[in-house]
Amino acid sequence: MTTLDPADWDAFATLAHRMVDDMLGHLRTVRDRPAWQPMPPDVRASFHEPVPWEGEGAEQAYEDFVRTVLPYPNGNLHPRFWGWVHGGGTPLGMMADMLASGLNAHLAGFNQAPALVEHEVIRWLAELMGMPDDASGVLVGGATMANVLGLAVARHAKARDAGFDVREEGLQGTGRPRLMLYGSAETHAWANKAAELLGLGRASFRQIPVDDAYQIDVAALEAAVSADRAAGHLPFCVIGTAGTVNTGATDDLEWLARYCRAQHLWFHVDGAFGALARLSPALRPIVAGIEQADSVSFDLHKWMYLPFEVACVLVRDPAVHHAAFAATASYLAVPARGVAAGGFPFAERGMDLTRNFKALKVWMSMKAHGVLAYTALIEQNVADAQYLAALAATDPDLELLAPAPLNVVCFRYAPADVAPEHLDALNAEILIRVQGDGIAVPSGTRLRGRYAIRVANVNHRSRREDFGILAEAVKRIGREIVASGRPATGGPSPETPRTQPGRA
Repeated sequence: MTTLDPADWDAFATLAHRMVDDMLGHLRTVRDRPAWQPMPPDVRASFHEPVPWEGEGAEQAYEDFVRTVLPYPNGNLHPRFWGWVHGGGTPLGMMADMLASGLNAHLAGFNQAPALVEHEVIRWLAELMGMPDDASGVLVGGATMANVLGLAVARHAKARDAGFDVREEGLQGTGRPRLMLYGSAETHAWANKAAELLGLGRASFRQIPVDDAYQIDVAALEAAVSADRAAGHLPFCVIGTAGTVNTGATDDLEWLARYCRAQHLWFHVDGAFGALARLSPALRPIVAGIEQADSVSFDLHKWMYLPFEVACVLVRDPAVHHAAFAATASYLAVPARGVAAGGFPFAERGMDLTRNFKALKVWMSMKAHGVLAYTALIEQNVADAQYLAALAATDPDLELLAPAPLNVVCFRYAPADVAPEHLDALNAEILIRVQGDGIAVPSGTRLRGRYAIRVANVNHRSRREDFGILAEAVKRIGREIVASGRPATGGPSPETPRTQPGRA
């Protein structure tokens, strides 16, 4: 008989214990390693093997992982990883994922404890966001999909209000108005993808200018909605952002909530990381109004620090959420008793029928650590970002390029003796060397035409001194590049110097 269970369970248990011990050791010593290291050519070449028709065994496969995969991730476990708002995961979250994989529960629903765990997690998250007790929700892979689902509910609800069923008829009917969507020019790129995926087209997404604080210009929004209505279009949704990806800015959510109610528009909040600022009484005013949203989306692998991937979309009206996705099929019939007696509620809140047990790591982590621990960490992340922003604002060789209201800091090396036209190339090279030397991993962006080194702090392992290490490294490397006279003046980049692993 063929099976994929181990032939020798004791031997496999020994290997499994080694895997756990190795990964815990990997996490325990993360500060001792470089923030990131490039992959050697021979390791990269090893990923071009032929299809393995014959197996090599679990132990050898694990040895391959240790040699070629474990040393070369993108670095987001490290205390000085602040790029792209990537969370760092937790040891308990890792183990919860292992437990979830061991159970291998199918989370369309069913009459099972894992479904009750997800129901409870959704109820907890709705309470934390200030949503009604009966708000609907579902866990998905990331905020992009969570936002797409929120927008799909909005599209269905507002098309129905306008007299047509978008689920039945689509958007192709003659004489129908174009559905219009609005968000600031700082809205994450998911909105363009969603407009394409949902059949709206990118022309239906109006990107409204932002003010000096990088918040949506409310007067420009009002003008755009009025102009579209005058042109015969159907405005249906406004996206408010809680924590923009570039600068951490948050739109005036209270104003947007009032405006959307008055204009009969759906109000969706993209709170990928900023939504969870609501946990902190000190930071809650920044995201005030999020509790009035018709739908809100946020990641739990960002400011709840959990391992990838888990995000949530909440919808204020559960009937509207259900109506946007519910389906009937003979194989989805719900009996009164037995395994399927719990129905398939999560499959009726999104696109996925097959779903894994994402809720377990959320449930166990919230129970183990408590919300107050997350509150303290979020406040710590913001305080450390403010510390870096103050360094950039007061150091004569650094320049703060945007306000830093939350946890995102955009700055650059800008000494007085470097011409402005050379600063973009200079700072782009500084960023690559900071990463390549394993010192830290910020990312880069452009703000009003200027290249910025961008620090997005959702790292529970960072210490205050880590931000000083980054600032000093930026200045040191900047001085070295200027002294070489090459990248800053448009010449070829010299070889990147390597420092001792894990040191600045």
